[in-house]
Amino acid sequence: MERKSVAGSIRNKERSKKKFLDAVGKILRTKGHAALKVNGIAATAGVDKKMIYTYFGGIDGLIDEYIRSQDYWSKVTVDEIERIKPKLDDGGRSFIEEMLLSQFDYVYKSREAQKLLLWRISESRKSLRKLTDAQEENGEYIFKLLMDPHFKENSEEVRSIMAILVSGLYYLNMYAAMNGSIFCGIDVDTSKGREKIKKAISFLVNQTYEKL
Repeated sequence: MERKSVAGSIRNKERSKKKFLDAVGKILRTKGHAALKVNGIAATAGVDKKMIYTYFGGIDGLIDEYIRSQDYWSKVTVDEIERIKPKLDDGGRSFIEEMLLSQFDYVYKSREAQKLLLWRISESRKSLRKLTDAQEENGEYIFKLLMDPHFKENSEEVRSIMAILVSGLYYLNMYAAMNGSIFCGIDVDTSKGREKIKKAISFLVNQTYEKL
């Protein structure tokens, strides 16, 4: 009986945590980050607000966990990269191409990720700073493992190209979601337009590896 009670308690805790995280996402999608308050989150989740402090240590801990669950590049952790075991003999070309294509699709499909991006560029917050630091740490691991050994003295140029590609793909999706889908004559909100962008991603990655 005691074992069942413990298992039930764990399941209840996980369900309640998920309700809180889902509530953060719902509020972020519908009302924006300014509406993320303890009382509103608890009411949306249908769980006593005291549990936010019990499970997450407070609203900052809850938001931290939510942010980590939604950001694409935060999911590309050192452990995940080692699990995937990307090919080393191509200098990371296939891995980087796949990551960029996946990022493009992920942000397009996730309203929460879009709202999170808007939040990151509109407000200074400790949890958002942590997110940026985590991204940089994961990115540095990728560069040092795959790209720096391949490009050697040209590694800084490659980092600059990657910065433009990652941020550009973020912007295209944000632009399509918020203010219109046509950019440079390409409709980023159609499958045809998105395929053109994906072909451009592959072209730019391949050109980077061939020319540098």
